[in-house]
Amino acid sequence: MLRELVEKNRSYRRFRQEINVDRETLRGLVDLARLSASAGNTQPLRYVLSCDARTNALIFPNLAWARYLGEWPGPAEGERPSAYIVVLEDTRLEHPLHCDHGIAAQSILLGAVEKGFGGCIIGSVNKPKLRQALNIPDRYEVLLVLALGQPKEEVVIEGIPPDGSLKYWRDDRGVHHVPKRTLDDLILQLPAFPAGPQAEGQAPT
Repeated sequence: MLRELVEKNRSYRRFRQEINVDRETLRGLVDLARLSASAGNTQPLRYVLSCDARTNALIFPNLAWARYLGEWPGPAEGERPSAYIVVLEDTRLEHPLHCDHGIAAQSILLGAVEKGFGGCIIGSVNKPKLRQALNIPDRYEVLLVLALGQPKEEVVIEGIPPDGSLKYWRDDRGVHHVPKRTLDDLILQLPAFPAGPQAEGQAPT
């Protein structure tokens, strides 16, 4: 069910690095993105696929992993992603709204969860150095990096604590806790609309 996929689709930051994600799997995930919505149907996104140790090692140093986890530098060797998808935009194409990469990333990660994998959307990227490391032509703007692999950590959803903090955290067992607002917190109850002419006793025209 879709809800189950969404619930399992957490931001995983530690992986079973020894379990490979092959190139055909990555191609299949990008195909889900290809079939997803695109603003104005301009389809400006392009992708770089990486599932070999050498290319992965070029990508990893250019990523920042978890702002709320203090000095944690990211996953150690052996817990790093088995694969990456670098999401680019072809700047030669006119693009009316910059939302495509979020839609594409969600489609890719839901597809990864369905296949028994997981991932993390990383927007904090040293884009100039990554461009240089991968020899990405100037016409392509680096938007996101998706880290992928088989998760090696448990991520649980919790309610917002009394102090209202939204910061995720890890307990002494390494379980990753993510506070989420309630559904009622998100759905606005707007005041009633002003009464129309008919409600005021006037005949409809």
